[in-house]
Amino acid sequence: MIFNLVEPIFGFENIDKLELKKIDEMFMRLQSPQNGEPSFTLVNPFILRDYEFDIPESLQEKLKIDDNSNLLIFNIMMIQKPLENSTVNFAAPLIFNVDSKLMAQMIINDRQDYGVVEVIKSFFTEDENA
Repeated sequence: MIFNLVEPIFGFENIDKLELKKIDEMFMRLQSPQNGEPSFTLVNPFILRDYEFDIPESLQEKLKIDDNSNLLIFNIMMIQKPLENSTVNFAAPLIFNVDSKLMAQMIINDRQDYGVVEVIKSFFTEDENA
C-alpha cells in the first residue's frame, strides 16, 4: 500500500511517497515505491510494550483522521545481529491513515519513558527467550 507523506521522516525530507509492506504480525517494511531506497524495517510497538500518545489536532487534520479512521502505528527499528540487539525509536512513531493513504512521523515530546534508541531484547522476558 502506497502512502503520501504529510510530514517527512526525519532525515529524509525529500521523500513524499512510501510503500508499506507486511512482513508478519510484528514487522513491516517501508520503502520507496520507485527504487526501494530508502528502506526501513518497522515494528509494531503494541506487541512490545504499553504504548500510547496523543496525536496533535494539527496532525490529525493533515492526516484526515476522524473517529472512524483506520490507523496503523509503527516505529522504525535499526536491525542488528543478533536480532535481539536491534533498537527501536519509540519517541518518533510513524502514523498511517489507511483510509486516506496518508502518513506522517511525529515526535512525542511529553513522554520521557519513550527513548530514541531502546534495545528490543529489554522487552522480552527470559521465559519468552527460552
